[in-house]
Amino acid sequence: MDSLKGKRVLVTGGARRIGRGLAMALGRAGADVAITYRTSVDEAEHVLLDLNGIGVRTLAVACDVHHEWSVERAIDDAATALGGLDILINNAGRFETEALERITIEQWDEMFATNTRGPFLVARHAFRHLKRAHGRIINIGSLGGIHPWSTHAHYSTSKAALHMLSQTMAKAWAPDISVNCVAPGMIVTGGEISAGYEHFAEKTPMKRNGTIDDVAAAVLFFATGPHFITGQILAVDGGLGL
Repeated sequence: MDSLKGKRVLVTGGARRIGRGLAMALGRAGADVAITYRTSVDEAEHVLLDLNGIGVRTLAVACDVHHEWSVERAIDDAATALGGLDILINNAGRFETEALERITIEQWDEMFATNTRGPFLVARHAFRHLKRAHGRIINIGSLGGIHPWSTHAHYSTSKAALHMLSQTMAKAWAPDISVNCVAPGMIVTGGEISAGYEHFAEKTPMKRNGTIDDVAAAVLFFATGPHFITGQILAVDGGLGL
């Protein structure tokens, strides 16, 4: 339960769904946790209440990863409140379904601005704190960045770019910072299980869809495992990508 005690973590997009689950899992492991949110003010407040209940230091800060000034301010606020940063979880992202021939330039650019440029900006501004701490970066990619999804071309391509960015960061920032990437497959919450996702479970060798806890376990592995492990992309998909 205290595998991350004393560690200082920032989770981008930590107010909802996977981000919330990651923030809670890291807090339960003993880490002090800062989260960013863009519009989910109420959800962010609930995460703070839950983390406070665990007894760890916590902070929620507004951040729009499209804007460098917003990213810089969020990193500064988080590092000041926590006394530095040991682990960055680049979770904030965007998902959209659209036929390839109907994707507009605006949709394409928006997807890359959030899913690829955003993690780059956050990591770049967190770099000095993480280097000082010999820290870790864990990017949240996607199975769609490994295997092409025909109705999500802009999403899949942006996540594939994030995977390459993760490996480039790992090589460029070693030996001070380890950088890895978790690539979830079909992840559902309790309310989504009966909402038409059963066919994915049938196609998955493990015969179920993934959960947020599955993703959190993979993130905790990279957060607590050997610092020597770097540049890895770990699919959390129950074998769906095989």
